[in-house]
Amino acid sequence: MLETMAGFLQIDPWPPEPGTALYVALALVAGALLGEGVRRVAGWPRIVGYSAVGLLIAATGIGPGLALPATTRLIVDLALALLLFELGSRVDLRWWRANPALPLAGLAECVASLAAITVALRAFGLPFNAAITVATMTVCASAAVVGRVTSELGSAGQVTERMIVLTAINTLFAVLAHRLVTGWLHIDQAGDWVRAVSQTLWVFSGSVLLAIVLARLVAAVARRLELRDENAALLLLGLVVLALLAARALALSTLLVPLLAGVLLRNTTDRPWVWPRHFGTAGGVLVLMLFVVVGSAWSVETVLAGAAAALVVLAARAAAKTLAVVALARWSGLSWRQGFALSTGLLPLSATALVMLLELQLAHPGFAAIVAPVVLAAIVFTELPGPLAVQWGLRHAGDLGPRADAPPSFSASLAGRAR
Repeated sequence: MLETMAGFLQIDPWPPEPGTALYVALALVAGALLGEGVRRVAGWPRIVGYSAVGLLIAATGIGPGLALPATTRLIVDLALALLLFELGSRVDLRWWRANPALPLAGLAECVASLAAITVALRAFGLPFNAAITVATMTVCASAAVVGRVTSELGSAGQVTERMIVLTAINTLFAVLAHRLVTGWLHIDQAGDWVRAVSQTLWVFSGSVLLAIVLARLVAAVARRLELRDENAALLLLGLVVLALLAARALALSTLLVPLLAGVLLRNTTDRPWVWPRHFGTAGGVLVLMLFVVVGSAWSVETVLAGAAAALVVLAARAAAKTLAVVALARWSGLSWRQGFALSTGLLPLSATALVMLLELQLAHPGFAAIVAPVVLAAIVFTELPGPLAVQWGLRHAGDLGPRADAPPSFSASLAGRAR
């Protein structure tokens, strides 16, 4: 009966076959609902809900794992590029000159974390090349989590600004160290000195040049258009997409280019930069999908295989970051309390580590299979606690308003709807 009616109505095929578009739409709906739910009920950042949807997808066995389709990988790269660009545009290098202890403390924290993770994994039994590779991918704080949480909660203060600066330093250090290790793997596994040196130099120099181009193009647009205008937001989004596609086509770093472009843009002009929030609605959709995809890029078997080593990584990482940041807090102008609050904001792992793992998979697929379980398990274990750690640190430091992180009241919700 139904088949006859479907044929009469020209519904083909019958029954309808769900496609990728349907799953993407369901993920968007579920992520938006759960994100808003955790925000209204518990006062948590919305990305907790986004990530939870991704974790549920992976736990049911329907996640993509590391075999991300090309479209999905593009979503990850583009969403992360927007967040890194926005984060970089909030880094004022003039503050570094006024307080040189700040970048030095950030560098010291990165070196301490890298060393602690490597030593801990060697003690756990991993060979040195695997230990140092995992360390380069897990040393950095998640720029996506820090940027999204500080923006959503509207935090402001000394700890917020330092959290952004240290996250930017973390990301730069991790990407550079990871590229150096990738080049060393070319020598260690194939004895190819020429490829190792040439690729490393090309990635560093090419990424800087492309970042300069992107920064100048955005500055030219900003001189003629109001950045908070919807059309200007779309134009900025288009420029970032073009730069990202160029970086991918030229085998440059999709992490370095947007971050450096944002830093250059902020520090080569005297005008204040006020960005459209996450580049408008399109950017918001990309951010939602980013955390859903990152949360789903694992399998139960993979996480179980790397769980023990991942716990070692997270313990060593947390200890090194906390001790380094707290020990150097007074030197950089913070109290011990603020230093401890700042250290909690550096604990999340997320998209940056995943992208570096995907890059390693392209360059050294066999070796990537060895370290992937550890890195993915570490990402999974911090995916939900990470944003909460950032929120707690900001609240503990007093950088949030009286009710910036509180659940919206029922009356406030009604007022918002009325408006």
